[in-house]
Amino acid sequence: MSLSNAVQLIAYADRFGGDLPGLTRLLRSPELAGAFGGVHVLPFFTPFDGADAGFDPVDHTAVDPRLGTWDDVRDLARTHDVVVDLIVNHVSADSAAFQDVRARGDASPWAPMFLTMASVFPDGATEDELTRIYRPRPGLPFTPVRLGDRQRYVWTTFTPQQVDIDVRSEAGRAYLTSILDAVAAADVALVRLDAVGYAVKTPGSTSFMTPETFAFIEEFTAQARARGVDVLVEVHSYYRRQVEIGRSVDLVYDFALPPLVLHALYTGDGRALVRWLGERPVNAVTVLDTHDGIGVIDVGPDQTVEPGDEPRPGLLTPAQIDELVEGIHARTGGASARATGAAASNLDLYQVNSTFYDALGRDDARYLAARAVQLFTPGIPQVYYVGALAGGNDVDLLARTGVGRDINRHRYTDAEIAADLRRPVVAALLGLCRFRTAHPAFDGPADVGLDGSRLTIARRGVAVPDAWATLDVDLASGAARIAWGQGDASGVWEDVLSTGSDGSPGARADGG
Repeated sequence: MSLSNAVQLIAYADRFGGDLPGLTRLLRSPELAGAFGGVHVLPFFTPFDGADAGFDPVDHTAVDPRLGTWDDVRDLARTHDVVVDLIVNHVSADSAAFQDVRARGDASPWAPMFLTMASVFPDGATEDELTRIYRPRPGLPFTPVRLGDRQRYVWTTFTPQQVDIDVRSEAGRAYLTSILDAVAAADVALVRLDAVGYAVKTPGSTSFMTPETFAFIEEFTAQARARGVDVLVEVHSYYRRQVEIGRSVDLVYDFALPPLVLHALYTGDGRALVRWLGERPVNAVTVLDTHDGIGVIDVGPDQTVEPGDEPRPGLLTPAQIDELVEGIHARTGGASARATGAAASNLDLYQVNSTFYDALGRDDARYLAARAVQLFTPGIPQVYYVGALAGGNDVDLLARTGVGRDINRHRYTDAEIAADLRRPVVAALLGLCRFRTAHPAFDGPADVGLDGSRLTIARRGVAVPDAWATLDVDLASGAARIAWGQGDASGVWEDVLSTGSDGSPGARADGG
């Protein structure tokens, strides 16, 4: 199964449509028709509303009946490329397998599937070995749990509710294969390997994106391809590592793009962005927003440098990253500061929690300029459902749950969706998505230029070699315009703010 070169939506079925059939109806509605050729449906497994919004599945092979069935997933796949999460690093502490281990300890047949401190360090661990373990949260990745008649330190990279799997054990391999078989049978086009950077624990190392991790990714990718499923790797890490990952997988996220776009539009300085556009892997999924926060580790220095090694600088300096983070907080009126880091539970050290629209101060022109840069950057673009509706921070939901990332996880009613679809900024964004999905210029390379604060990205087709499209953005003012055509035709420049009407790029993607 091959993915179409089309814009994809990222959405929770329960928060955008109510359930899987509701999400499908939205995507097939006249309002969204033609804008999205695929959809990444965030975890819909049992339960979809656990401790980590579905990323702590009790049963990863079952669709939560409150959202639908595998037949509903299969129906959605008739009209859209479907992307689903394959959570390879952990399962819920409430899963039947782990509950059996809690009751029976080593006598449980599932015991080898779960990692403990002793299973990784059978001879014990030194302080140096423990402090070298890389983790996205403060502290060590262990939780004391009684397994059978013994108190053990269970490996929990993220939260005590998410118990890490030994992906190299026979039981762990069989478990992951069963999930892969389930999604392949539902005609899923692409699986996203969630948190795969932490999946393999290697004593004496950081246990993050080690050679053993790369070997596991290659092995799993081969399994998926044999079933007709492509693989997207989800790793927040040093930017050069993303380039390396891209060489061995079908697709890798471009997580450096969001902070670099914000930095460029905050400062009018596009040099770091242009540098990255020249180095990044082209087999990438481009995002500005996801269900998580806006990553900053992806543009910072390598945090896994071994003691005594030379430091490896990032795409932005520490001072520039500090200015970026403070810029987000200022533009959100402090809401992102209340949702980020130690200010909220379920914290991540490397992300700022905010909608992308609010991170740009709800400036429609700059927001559409940012989206245009995303859509013109080579790769497969994904637009988060809150971003698709130019949504603001949900401070009420944050106040109710105390979970920082909930600020960017609004639960939309049908009435709210209908109202937002009438907003000019949303109509313009959907027009840009239709243009990107339909125009034949976007299967070719990009020619990037920077003149002062003026950024240009020109695309030219491969299947239709004389098809072209060019984006011109003044990073200082946020003004953006596009032109397109075929052959030597000069085209007509159109401001991105004017898209979304009957004369939008999406309606004239053939250059007419």
